[in-house]
Amino acid sequence: MLHRLALQPAARAALVAFTLLGAAQAAHAEDKTIRVICNNWSGFAPVFVASDLGYFRKLGLNVSVKFDDEQADALAGIAHGDIEVDMRTVDDYQRRPRGPSTPGVMIGTIDESNGGDGVVADGSIKTVSDLKGKVVAMETDIPAYLLLQLELKKAGLSYKDMTIKQTAGSDALSVFSDPGVAAIGTFQPFMNKAVTLDAKRGAHILVSSASYPGTIVDAIIVNQSKLKADPVAYKNFLIGVYKAIDYYKAKPADFIHVAAPHFNLSDKEFQASIDGSLSYTSLAMAKHYLGAPQQPGSLYKTFDTLMQLNLANGASDHTLSAAGSFDSSALQSISATDLK
Repeated sequence: MLHRLALQPAARAALVAFTLLGAAQAAHAEDKTIRVICNNWSGFAPVFVASDLGYFRKLGLNVSVKFDDEQADALAGIAHGDIEVDMRTVDDYQRRPRGPSTPGVMIGTIDESNGGDGVVADGSIKTVSDLKGKVVAMETDIPAYLLLQLELKKAGLSYKDMTIKQTAGSDALSVFSDPGVAAIGTFQPFMNKAVTLDAKRGAHILVSSASYPGTIVDAIIVNQSKLKADPVAYKNFLIGVYKAIDYYKAKPADFIHVAAPHFNLSDKEFQASIDGSLSYTSLAMAKHYLGAPQQPGSLYKTFDTLMQLNLANGASDHTLSAAGSFDSSALQSISATDLK
């Protein structure tokens, strides 16, 4: 799923490529191999930065990344041992074909959307209630779909009260030019572009992830059998990620300069892809989200809310439990001194 993608055509070609992180450094035979799969989203940049700055190498890890937007590929890779880490939103984690017995648990978080996903409507739509009987264009497997569903529920409505026109989020601008389409579900930079280009129609952001902090969160997922067999490797992977996030907080321009080439973007373009769209989750925030078995974090409640939404809109076939979907053992074993 290429939700929230803001890339040039050249970057799309990279989706089929297997990008070795830190290629300039030859892997030592004793290094643990961590193969990562994820979609091409700027929120995953800390993995690249951690590799380029040598964080993973110093922790005895050889990390590589494969861009792939298919949930099914990630599930198969985790199950068959072809990859060690998957990264995707919590709501995406829940979707079919995942079932209760499908391998993979969330061990940490890396970023959250705080305005990068949402719905843009024309001037005739003042509230979500005004969408009743209207045409709304969006994909059903992007965060905007869940965000609008949350708003519709508040208004006592559902998607049955409108017509959903299946449209890729990246095609939203062209679709919104049709006056018969009252609103579009999309992501940045297309949200802001729609507001600017369709100003004559009174285009405005009707709902965005900024109104639902902690809801659209990207998680780090591993096969629980591999986690059990080598907890230190996954602890070290998390350490590398959170060190890179701390680096962003301390030196954002330097972080952006290191990250941008991995997404075939200039520094300015990469910064535009994250400003007002996402925030990287620190070690402390990740611990807050996941908590511990005896004291579950805030993401447990979010998980249950999203699960019900995914079941209601037909994106999930099975009710998954938050308790069975999170394992914070590696995360909770990390201290602030580990990031020094």
